[in-house]
Amino acid sequence: MQREQITITVQDILRDVLDNDSLIIFNDMRADDVDNWDSLSHITIIASIEKAFTIRFSISEIDSITNVGDIIAIIENRFIK
Repeated sequence: MQREQITITVQDILRDVLDNDSLIIFNDMRADDVDNWDSLSHITIIASIEKAFTIRFSISEIDSITNVGDIIAIIENRFIK
């Protein structure tokens, strides 16, 4: 899977979970940068991403996430063979 497609899917998930159809994500975007991105929505985002990509994040991966770019990189690494 290409990074561009991963980014589009993650953006769609964030738009849906955060109820913001105009949200444009970028690598350095953090939860603090986005209205309604709190701890509960973060859990929903992680669960939605796991479902969309048919993956499971480890606890250490979740702990290492500081921005959207980290999420995309983790997903991308799962699809690199």
